[in-house]
Amino acid sequence: MQLSQKEKMLLEDLKGHEQMFGQKCSDYANQAQDPQLKQIFQNMAQHEQQHIQSISQNLNETQGSQGQSGQTNQKDTLLCHDMLSSQKYLSGAYNTAIFEMKDTNIRQELNTIQSDKQKHGEEIFKYMQSKGMYNVH
Repeated sequence: MQLSQKEKMLLEDLKGHEQMFGQKCSDYANQAQDPQLKQIFQNMAQHEQQHIQSISQNLNETQGSQGQSGQTNQKDTLLCHDMLSSQKYLSGAYNTAIFEMKDTNIRQELNTIQSDKQKHGEEIFKYMQSKGMYNVH
């Protein structure tokens, strides 16, 4: 089945999130002191690799084409993807709270905070685009 451009973009975005989360799981496994927690993080990292492979297959990619851009530091790329994901999540959470808040003054304050989240996300996004970390097709 042929994927639409939107479907490809969504899958590529999900793949990037999975790569970021998998790296985070591996990093946390290396940092964990408790052996049980270390094993939990290692298992999660393995599952993330399976998710990445599954998404890659759906994108008709080869396994070897999953690397980060050679122009950027891999840790910086991970930090940027994590921060952008956090900004997206927080913006969505604020959106829900704004719609469910009775007090107009609180709604306006939350709207201002959400606007800041969007500005911060845009700044990170533009940086990532300029460094080849985030490509919009």
